[in-house]
Amino acid sequence: MNDTPARLLTLLSLLQTPREWPGSELAARLGVSSRTIRRDIDRLRELGYPVEATLGAVGGYRLVAGTAMPPLLLDDEEAVAIAVGLRAGAGHAIEGVEEASVRALAKLEQVLPSRLRHRVGALQSATVALSRGDGARIDPRTLTAIAGAVAGQERLRFGYRARDGVESKRLVEPYRLVSTGRRWYLVAYDLEREDWRTFRVDRVVEPFPTGARFAEREAPMDAVEFVERGLRGRRKYTAEVTFEAVPTDLPSWLEPVVEEPSGRCRLRFETADAPEWLAARLALTGVPFTVVEPPALADAAAALGAALTRAAGAA
Repeated sequence: MNDTPARLLTLLSLLQTPREWPGSELAARLGVSSRTIRRDIDRLRELGYPVEATLGAVGGYRLVAGTAMPPLLLDDEEAVAIAVGLRAGAGHAIEGVEEASVRALAKLEQVLPSRLRHRVGALQSATVALSRGDGARIDPRTLTAIAGAVAGQERLRFGYRARDGVESKRLVEPYRLVSTGRRWYLVAYDLEREDWRTFRVDRVVEPFPTGARFAEREAPMDAVEFVERGLRGRRKYTAEVTFEAVPTDLPSWLEPVVEEPSGRCRLRFETADAPEWLAARLALTGVPFTVVEPPALADAAAALGAALTRAAGAA
């Protein structure tokens, strides 16, 4: 193999398998001399790949852990598996890895060949995840499009559906993506409104990077603090619900509950969630419940029940 760059990539691919390679075997695989293999190993070390050599009859070369993460070479199956795994991690907002999942997925999908991108999409569409109903589901392509625009400091266009259902078109300079554990938010500078805004990503429609670059503005505060301040600013209300079950039969997010002598339990808490969303979340517990307050939550639960009854009758 006379093409040095291609030979280095092939050599690197071999070394990334978890085994030790004798120099003679590498030379035979690549069709070069052992001296050429030694030179190529030195080139990889100069590029930052920690290749360790051992002496003796059973000695050889292997890639070991270094001080930094070097680029990896993946075959088709490995790339598809990683992309699907990252999509799952991003879509379910696993605490502690969600933002890293999105960044890694954006990098991977940028270089993924079309044939593999199609395989990832087909596998994703054919897979149904068990959802606990504790957060809005988001198409990972939406997240990666936004993440790519954030990383590339590229202006972003998208449709947006506000909380009251009003739809609008937005042109923004995206700043950061923030995950709260069950929802994603985009912090961005809205060019038409000339101010900083927070957008719920599950309400973003067809994000489109425009290709126009921008110089990053100085944000008024940390992105996480900006989102938290916006969430605190929503009007909260007290909700109280009784369940026909004992506390051990309820999901862990329903805390703290007070057990009653009748075999039921009561939950009282402060929330800023929309009554319609909260009613659906409570219904997904599968445990019979009664809304004590507020009336808006009781109305939302009644409307949800009527809608599900109509749907069952029409089936």
